[in-house]
Amino acid sequence: MHAAYEVEEWHDFALAAAGAAAALAGLLVVAVSINIREIVATRSLTRRAGVALASLTAPLVMALVVLIPSASPGALGSLVLVTGIVTGIALGPLVLPPQLSSQRTMVQWALGELAPAVLLVVPACLAGLGLATGSLGGLYWLPVAVVAGILGGLAQAWVLLIEILR
Repeated sequence: MHAAYEVEEWHDFALAAAGAAAALAGLLVVAVSINIREIVATRSLTRRAGVALASLTAPLVMALVVLIPSASPGALGSLVLVTGIVTGIALGPLVLPPQLSSQRTMVQWALGELAPAVLLVVPACLAGLGLATGSLGGLYWLPVAVVAGILGGLAQAWVLLIEILR
C-alpha cells in the first residue's frame, strides 16, 4: 500500500506536528494574557484570538488523531475529516468580517485571514476523506493543513502580541 494511506508512516510527522502546535497554542495563551485588555476591548482583536486558537488547535487535534494506535485508516480518516469540518465551522464566522475596516483592503483580508483558513480546512478535509476512502492522495494533504494552521495561527498571534502595541 502507498505511504499516503499507511498511518504508521506518519507517526514521526504527527509527533512533531502535535508538539509544535501544542507549544504554539500555549504561547498564544501567554500572548493573549499579556494584552488581554486591548484584545477584549476590540471585537476584531477578539476574533483574531479565536482564529489563532482554532488555527493552532486543529493541527494539534489532527496530529493526535493520527497517533491513535491500531485504529483503522477509515476511522482515522473520518476523525480527520470531522476535525476539518468542525474547524471550518469554527473559523467561518471568525474570518468572514461583517465589513472590512477602512485600514485593510480586500486583498489584505484575503491573504491574511481567508487564505490560511481555507488552506487549513480544505486540505484537512481532503486528507481525512482520502484516508478513509483510500483515494485523493490520502494523508499527503495533512502537511498542507498543518503548516497552514501553524502559519495562520502565528500570523494572528503576531498581531495580538506585537502589532497591537503600535
